[in-house]
Amino acid sequence: MSEKNILGSKIRQIRETQKMSVEELAGNSNTSTELVKQLENGALVPSLTPLMQIARTLGVRLGTFLDDAPHTGPVVVREGSSKNMVRFSGNCDTCEKSTLDFSSLAADKADRHMEPFLIDVHPPGPGEKKQSSHEGEEFIYVLSGQIVILYGKDSFTLAAGDSIYYDSVIPHHVHAAGTEDAKILAVVYAPY
Repeated sequence: MSEKNILGSKIRQIRETQKMSVEELAGNSNTSTELVKQLENGALVPSLTPLMQIARTLGVRLGTFLDDAPHTGPVVVREGSSKNMVRFSGNCDTCEKSTLDFSSLAADKADRHMEPFLIDVHPPGPGEKKQSSHEGEEFIYVLSGQIVILYGKDSFTLAAGDSIYYDSVIPHHVHAAGTEDAKILAVVYAPY
């Protein structure tokens, strides 16, 4: 199964368990039927905002799309052993390449309220700096490289050791500065 299909099969499984059609899911999540079909079939690298809208519509956490067998106790992830890497396109509706590679740090933690990720941030391609918003908050700590965060009308350039905490209801976009990759620790809180 390709990395694109990891999410698609989970979305389809949850949607079908809830006896919801593709059209109902698309309409209720403010996405298009075509987008839902492409996500479920693994035809494109997903953007984070529509995935959050789909998760909310299905009544699940974003991390549910990455979960295997949830644990109720602590979940320990050893260095280099994070599983369930998912590639996102940032906020590009038709991208077939990843600008953000998410490695979940709590995929097996049941009933969590935060989503911690290690993210490899790649430089954006042409037209890939479209801002998006969703309910919740985000905390980002730069581990290596430099990133640019477009936040409303403001722009912040952060280097290794810098951090930012913001309300994600304000339109925002995260990308690597220049032509070099960056690595960040991101914690996303999105009520569902």
